[in-house]
Amino acid sequence: MSRAAAIAIAGLLGLLTAGASPAAPSPKPGHHEARPGVTFAAVGDTMLGNTPVLPPDPGSYLDRVKGQLRADAVFGNLEGTLTDVATSSKCGGAPSGNCFAFRTPPSYARFLAAAGFTVMNDANNHSSDFGPTGLEQTVAALHKAGIAQTGLPGQITVVDAGGEKVAYVGFAPYSTTASLLDLSAAHELIRRAARRAPIVVVAMHAGAEGLGAQHLTGREEHYLGEDRGNPERFARMAVRSGADLVLGSGPHVLRAMEIYRGRLIAYSLGNFCGFHNFDTSGALGASAILHVTLAPNGAFRSGRIASVRLVEAGRPVPDPSREGARLLRRLSREDLGASAVQVGGKGRILGTVGD
Repeated sequence: MSRAAAIAIAGLLGLLTAGASPAAPSPKPGHHEARPGVTFAAVGDTMLGNTPVLPPDPGSYLDRVKGQLRADAVFGNLEGTLTDVATSSKCGGAPSGNCFAFRTPPSYARFLAAAGFTVMNDANNHSSDFGPTGLEQTVAALHKAGIAQTGLPGQITVVDAGGEKVAYVGFAPYSTTASLLDLSAAHELIRRAARRAPIVVVAMHAGAEGLGAQHLTGREEHYLGEDRGNPERFARMAVRSGADLVLGSGPHVLRAMEIYRGRLIAYSLGNFCGFHNFDTSGALGASAILHVTLAPNGAFRSGRIASVRLVEAGRPVPDPSREGARLLRRLSREDLGASAVQVGGKGRILGTVGD
């Protein structure tokens, strides 16, 4: 990471924490068990196009699925930036349309908020597509729209969800994010988050990409020469360190889910939306909105998979064929054995195969 990028990220973290009194460290007991559970909705890779190729009516782009983006906390992986920076060093100074550097106008944050999003993850391979300035504008745009964000180095984001504190921590295999390749540092960051809030949600942008990456491997995974981590090892470490829900993104396809030590791990929630951003053919266009209810101490209570299909160059719509839920049922059984989630006919998560 360059000195300029390091200074910019440090400045961002300073702005995020300035004036905030740190929460007193505390264990994670279930002392609020009389309360109802905390509800979460989560999706995978999310972008509303790539300037100058933008949807003609961005304010209505997510209307077909807005009804499913309702919970105490609604999460997505922001697969790109919200910036008006015109060129990317990632692309050798060329216009962004000539390479995979994603941006939409900063004003588009309000469309994400209007759809229901309350937390977005910046720990991924596109959050720094337009350098420190692009990342700074992205964070500012999200905050202006009332959306919390996470994923910078060392960042713990605490939000109120249904009257309960929830800490979010995002990881990816990059120096401009909290790193999932440094397991020791990740372990300590998650432990710190667990002292800040009784529920911890970990986002991981991990694993290989594409149709050939639907299955978990149990090994370190690489893509285009990059080490993308070992998703299973990282996710299970996260749970042992204090995570109550692990939400995966990055492979651009759905991957298996399991319940590990009473906590749900979704290894990849696939593509959620992207106007001409993603290939949506076949399984690449099969997606899901994950609904989860956690006990106030973080234990898994219930879950549901709302199947989604990406149509019209990447627009998400409800999928009556329930392909996403069927894919998740099959992949979980094939890859994870007894810890795999059981998925009922209407997408309900019915515990594990080993129950």
